Amino acid sequence: MNGDQGLTRVVIVDDDALVRAGLRMILGGAPDLEVVAEAGDGIEGERVVDEHRPDVVLMDIRMPRRDGLETTRSLLSEGARAVRDARGDDLKVIVLTTFDADEMVVQALRAGAHGFLLKDTEPRRLVEAVRLVAAGEPILSPSITATLMAHVATGGVAVDASDRRRTDAESLLATLTDREREVALAIGRGLSNADISRELYLSVPTVKAHVSRVLDKLRADNRVQIAIVVHDASLT
Repeated sequence: MNGDQGLTRVVIVDDDALVRAGLRMILGGAPDLEVVAEAGDGIEGERVVDEHRPDVVLMDIRMPRRDGLETTRSLLSEGARAVRDARGDDLKVIVLTTFDADEMVVQALRAGAHGFLLKDTEPRRLVEAVRLVAAGEPILSPSITATLMAHVATGGVAVDASDRRRTDAESLLATLTDREREVALAIGRGLSNADISRELYLSVPTVKAHVSRVLDKLRADNRVQIAIVVHDASLT
């Protein structure tokens, strides 16, 4: 983490000042979280992220000038990540949305976002979600994963595109060992490392090792993208 004394540094990017104030109040009540900056649109958001070097960004999707989707793509591009890697930063982006099956959320996850939260998420769960993402465990909320991933599978796109995604996903999953496939399917169901450990009778370090290999073989940047591959293959 970039902050002093183990603090997780957070930037809030949302065009609604009341939403920003509410999020700041919620996160400010956690002793291990610090809101270091706010922004009202994607252009300003990218600037303050570069200036304040946070650990986590809470990113609204629908904003003027530049929306959260374009900003997420820019922040998580290979070039931007290379710059952060060189200076020891590790940025995570959590998408904020009012809807649990928004096409732009789907696109943001494909762009590398580390999860998403509904804006009416209760404060305790919001704080815990930021902590989990900062610790490297992206959010896959079981309550809305099924709806979101069903949207990924259909999403109003042409049938041939959906079929192509399914074929590509099946080819990627075929590179996994049986155990790695079990871990990937569990991730697709929204299970945490601890949940997978209990279900598959593996130690947590062993689960983490399997997850790392799955990420590499599926060419995924995070667990959310593993879940998308699993759902594209129609396995959940």
